[in-house]
Amino acid sequence: MNDVRDLTPRQLDALKEVANIGAGHAATALSQMTNRTIMIRVPRVNVRPLESVPELLGPPEQVVAAVLMQTMGDLSARTLVVFTDDAARTLCDLILGRPAGTTTAFGEMEQSGIKEVGNILVSAYMTALSDFLHMLLIPSVPGLVVDQCGAVLTTTYLNFGHDRDFVFCVETAFEVAGAPAALQGHFLLLPDLPSLRAIFDAIRLP
Repeated sequence: MNDVRDLTPRQLDALKEVANIGAGHAATALSQMTNRTIMIRVPRVNVRPLESVPELLGPPEQVVAAVLMQTMGDLSARTLVVFTDDAARTLCDLILGRPAGTTTAFGEMEQSGIKEVGNILVSAYMTALSDFLHMLLIPSVPGLVVDQCGAVLTTTYLNFGHDRDFVFCVETAFEVAGAPAALQGHFLLLPDLPSLRAIFDAIRLP
């Protein structure tokens, strides 16, 4: 299996189940941290060509907060957790124990809060994927970029090379008790070619 076009609906369902397990772990960790009931849903898991990712995340000029991490160990990949500006501000208030609407700018404390949310989410997803693949996956220290969506994706992915053509995209919805609407985010996993093949081999189901 060398191409995402070879993936069957059953194999995509297996990937979604892995994502749901990771989301459950992340929700538990965030609930304990904030003393609020938080649920994380995974509406969709997509595996798509790199060039089609921007349209999935929104208009190029939309401001987003993106947490970037490297994955090391038995696989080599980059991960990116992308939140809209509004969702990132709301998450900051939640993590920092502030009333809703308090965060107006991303200072040092706010950046630390967003990075912690991204770190929890990536670590939970990587643990679930590690268990599924029976491989050791180690996330790096998180970095944060706040910029227009197009600029974030360009600077993140330009250096990946031609063999990194496909992205695993996990749509993520944070549902917080008492909040009027779910907070939307995207988890992106961009593996190198050997890692992509290893993932494909692992989900070759009967």
